[in-house]
Amino acid sequence: SNTLAMSYTTRDTTKLLSDYSSSDGEAEETEMRLPVASDPIRVTSHTADDSDEEPLSPMGVVTCTINGEVHENAEPTSRKVCQPVVHFEGSSFEPTATREYTLEYTTNQRKKYYDDFHTIDWVRDRTRDRVRHKRLETSKLLSCKGWLLQFWDAGAGWLIVFLIGISSALIAGVLDITTEWITDVKEGWCELRHYYNKEGCCWLSNSSSHGLEGCPAWKSWATIAGIQDSSEAYVFNYAIYVLFAIVFTGLAGLFVLTLAPYASGSGIAEVKTILSGFVIRGHLGAKTFLVKSIGLPLAVGSGLTVGKEGPLVHIACCCGNMFTRLFPKYHYNEAKKREVLSAAAAAGISMAFGAPVGGVLFSLEEVSYYFPHKVMWRTFFAAMTAAFTLQVMNPYFSGNLVVFYANYDHQWHLFEVIPFMMIGAFGGLFGAFFIKFNLMWSKLRKKKFSKFPYPLIEVLLITLITAILVYPNEYSRGSATEMISILFSQCGPQDNTDLCAYNLTTAYEISEQYHDTQALPEVGTAMWKITLAMFVRIILMVFTIGIKVPAGLFVPSMFIGACFGRVLGVGVEQLAFMYRDSNFFSIFCSPKNTCVTPGLYAMIGSAAALAGVTRMSVSLVVIMFELTGGLTYIVPIMVAVMVAKWVGDALVKEGIYDALIRFNGYPFLSNKEDDLTTQVHFARDVMRPQKEDPPLTTVDLAECTIGSLGQLVLETGFFGFPCVLSTESQLLAGFITRKDIQLILEQVDRSEESIDNTSRVFFLDSGHMRKVTQETQEATAPCVSFRGLMDPAPFQISDQTPVDTVIEMFRKLGLRQVLVSHNGRLLGIITKKDLLNHISEVHKENPDSIRFH
Repeated sequence: SNTLAMSYTTRDTTKLLSDYSSSDGEAEETEMRLPVASDPIRVTSHTADDSDEEPLSPMGVVTCTINGEVHENAEPTSRKVCQPVVHFEGSSFEPTATREYTLEYTTNQRKKYYDDFHTIDWVRDRTRDRVRHKRLETSKLLSCKGWLLQFWDAGAGWLIVFLIGISSALIAGVLDITTEWITDVKEGWCELRHYYNKEGCCWLSNSSSHGLEGCPAWKSWATIAGIQDSSEAYVFNYAIYVLFAIVFTGLAGLFVLTLAPYASGSGIAEVKTILSGFVIRGHLGAKTFLVKSIGLPLAVGSGLTVGKEGPLVHIACCCGNMFTRLFPKYHYNEAKKREVLSAAAAAGISMAFGAPVGGVLFSLEEVSYYFPHKVMWRTFFAAMTAAFTLQVMNPYFSGNLVVFYANYDHQWHLFEVIPFMMIGAFGGLFGAFFIKFNLMWSKLRKKKFSKFPYPLIEVLLITLITAILVYPNEYSRGSATEMISILFSQCGPQDNTDLCAYNLTTAYEISEQYHDTQALPEVGTAMWKITLAMFVRIILMVFTIGIKVPAGLFVPSMFIGACFGRVLGVGVEQLAFMYRDSNFFSIFCSPKNTCVTPGLYAMIGSAAALAGVTRMSVSLVVIMFELTGGLTYIVPIMVAVMVAKWVGDALVKEGIYDALIRFNGYPFLSNKEDDLTTQVHFARDVMRPQKEDPPLTTVDLAECTIGSLGQLVLETGFFGFPCVLSTESQLLAGFITRKDIQLILEQVDRSEESIDNTSRVFFLDSGHMRKVTQETQEATAPCVSFRGLMDPAPFQISDQTPVDTVIEMFRKLGLRQVLVSHNGRLLGIITKKDLLNHISEVHKENPDSIRFH
């Protein structure tokens, strides 16, 4: 028999054979299986008889195998030769005039494949990286150069996180020193070295500075101005303090508004959104990095109720994004780039709190969306490098990585669990209060004061109010980190501040019999000042977080919690002293030992307040553990953090970062959500189009031309388009992205081929085969083949799939869209935005709050 050889991919093999086999004779043998990708299918056909039927005219490349010899484009001259069969590998026939185009990305096109404010396709990018890795594996076996490239590729990930750790820590150290100087220069000047802060100036002059006291080498502005009267000096220093604060924040706000708007705030909410796969161009750019690095010391040093720890995470991620430009496999692959950014976020927390392990857990728990095992190791390495570099720099000249490092040498007692739970409840209440009212003010700000110069006026006005309110109180005037350090500290014989004014004589008299010490009236005065500072900072924090300056909320939250904890701790301490002879305290407290440590209460209060605002849990406990350096206090911290989270979740269901993401309309699908509702919803309830929507825009493979593709790109703005075999059948064949269509059409336009809008387009990697119509055969314009442009295996689900299953698919696979079909017929599409809108409707929220795809 004569053998016909055809190479194609299709699901409809039966129709193919019936269309292109001879009508004469009967088939002797047919061997057929379903093709995989582009597997060739060999069909053993019949032997031609003496029928008078004219042979089929060839249309394209004809391959005949006769007696083992292959003949191409053979013109059949006898009915005894094999029937000519068209050779094709794609969606339809390839005429001989077909021009084949393979999509080749330029450097700029690879870098900007995804548009701004769009979600990346995790599956596509991971697939591209696997293909690239396989090429390297193959080249390694062929040459020494390939082996070197493979070695460089394997070490690139470790090298880039090493660079991130070192650079971000160096920047953090410089920012710490600059911030301390700007904070102190509002109150005075070092006459010995003008670039020294207050503490450094006192060390330089061999004098000591404890608590809130000064030293001779440090001169106030009134002293420099020659003002001797105490009242006039106070007013003059007050005015200089307010003036400097306004100048500093004015500069910071002006830089942000005119140069880099993304430099405002802490940036953690946006970093979290970017790590989930969203593209925000410019947020991690060089300009944002520069403006934030300059504006952050100005904003924090001005005395606003802001901190620098959160923005350090943003700065570290900017460093990571800039370093990826040196490594093409990260720079041109958005999914791989996010692995680097996860490590950078951990390095930011590591250098902010001196907690490398806590930084890794923060990245895992709070910001990262894709965190495989290899990313965890590189994240740990980046956090370790950042902490080590900062330790070598020693920016605070104390050997510690943070100002408020604490070390306690007393045990806690079982009865203290009750006040610890009270502290946790306060943290949850404070967090819920702050989130609710800060979002209310942010909505009003966005609606009324979003246009320039209103944001700058708001910055100056809030700075003026803040400076006027905080200056009279010594516990709110200075740096928040310094105040936290004071509240965390234990009182010793050398402390002479009001906070540590205890009756030492009484302490020595009863030390052999009991514990703790009687507080003098000065301690009560300090407690009132601390309480007032706490309430002032709570109100100011509501209005300050969100203004157009670099601003974090970690330190303000910790300061507020430390104030409450210290006040409660002193109260419990004095209660234990007053009832020192009672049986209750005799059970828990022993003579010669301190029973209650108020500084420990302040530290636990900081953790509780931060947990109430951010809803961090495990990572926060580890961070506080690394701050104290002991395992003894993990249980109290865990108790307070858990209670704070429970109370906060009962009042406001999400933390501040998730709330800001939802407020900005970013398409973030949280992996912390539980089941939506007891009602059962299916994919058909979420997909688009619904009954009231216009029909779904698709690519018809049967009638696709250059002109129809160009019109599709011009008239629509969708990210991609489902491909169907025909408009009538609506059988799903694949998915093609808008960007790929644009790029391939540009490539066609640059070519010298005589191609016009009527040229037929063939997507050869689909599995559909159709006869070429007579009009196509007779057309003068050449056809074009876009090999590999269409994805022949897009993610698709049945219209009966439960929505909970769809949500898990989007979370676990990182999908951008999924197609909905019924018995192979395309019904609609579900994007992440559609899914989030449905979740908002279920929660009875505004479904139009999600503004981006």
